[in-house]
Amino acid sequence: MAELFADLHGYWEVIRFPLGALLCLGGSILCVIGTVGVLRFPDIYTRLHAASITDTSGAGLVLIGMMLLSPGWLVISKLFAICVFIFLTSPTASHALANAAHTAGVQPIIGRVGASDGEGEDA
Repeated sequence: MAELFADLHGYWEVIRFPLGALLCLGGSILCVIGTVGVLRFPDIYTRLHAASITDTSGAGLVLIGMMLLSPGWLVISKLFAICVFIFLTSPTASHALANAAHTAGVQPIIGRVGASDGEGEDA
């Protein structure tokens, strides 16, 4: 039985570094996709949605990948605390921004982007 646990530990040491690197790469790709969404979308509501969803997921994946790459439990516990903080504050901040935009009277853009009045409507 001890031999099995020693083999599993050896396999885990081989697998965790490539897995951590893949998670960090996937998280960074999600963050770049969110940035492109912020630059491309037309109004604050769609930009906020793109930023909040992809950046929270991207940061979570990067932090989990860093946990797999970390050398000890102290670093893992600190990264876990950062991950919990991001998962609690990012959706709350996005909701507060959307609520402030709605309260200020900012209207979402409806219809095709770039269409002037009457062009996008069916007659």
